[in-house]
Amino acid sequence: MADSPAADVVITEDLVRTLLRNANLDGAEDPLALAFAGWDNEMWRLGTTRAVRLPRREIAVPLISHEQLVLPRIAKLLRPTGVQVPEPLAALPASEPFARPWSVVPWFAGSAALHQPRAARTAWAAHFAEALALLHVPADDDAPLNPVRGQSLQTRDQAMRARMASASFPAAIAHAWADALAAPAWPHVPVWVHGDLHPGNIVVGNDRLVALVDFGDVTAGDPAYDLAAAWIVFDADGREEFIRASPHVDDATWVRARGWAAAIAVTLTVASDDRPDYAALATETIGEILIEKQAQDPSATP
Repeated sequence: MADSPAADVVITEDLVRTLLRNANLDGAEDPLALAFAGWDNEMWRLGTTRAVRLPRREIAVPLISHEQLVLPRIAKLLRPTGVQVPEPLAALPASEPFARPWSVVPWFAGSAALHQPRAARTAWAAHFAEALALLHVPADDDAPLNPVRGQSLQTRDQAMRARMASASFPAAIAHAWADALAAPAWPHVPVWVHGDLHPGNIVVGNDRLVALVDFGDVTAGDPAYDLAAAWIVFDADGREEFIRASPHVDDATWVRARGWAAAIAVTLTVASDDRPDYAALATETIGEILIEKQAQDPSATP
């Protein structure tokens, strides 16, 4: 498994403090500490209710711009559900001494669903389905367009086949991918798609869904990419509840969604970062696809 890519810019506490002061933002002198450095962005916690989000790699600059563009709209879509998103409290343009856009966003009380047992996630599966139903509405004309996420599965077929050939996977994974390729394509106009809906980007607290975060890969397209969460996030009981609470989703979309879940799991397995929790997520997701396949056909071999 590949290590996380190195940052191409050094972000220090002094730099973040300078940016806050130069922007004349309220709370610029509040306590400040690095909370998380991901592949693309760093999150610095500011006080107790906010965070500063900055791109640590040049490739992530458009992702911050995408969030600044669309999160106010998505926050409005999801408001009836009570599910929050990190709508920027301040969206700052590139300027010296940091020639990249950056944002001040809310800090949500809770923890990533990645650290919650799968069985416990069933409690908010229906609420999650409700939020996605409100998100998956026709996207605006200026929505970002990801070349892969939310698009036809054919865009990943060559890479998927190469990755499946590079390691040993259950036959159910190849079957899920083949079924998804054969399923009818999304027949409607492109809808808003989060583009990275795994349990590390879902905030929960007290067995309740609190927020969806990390919208850098937001795009317009087929909602099946997000609905892959049925296998990435939940166990069999949670998946049943999630699907039951999504009566508007047709069978073909679920087949494509399962294919995307297989592709994401394979990608995490053979080309993920050095975090063991995401390696475990890949293994669990493959297991969920296998469990479902065997439930549908007890004579099927792994």
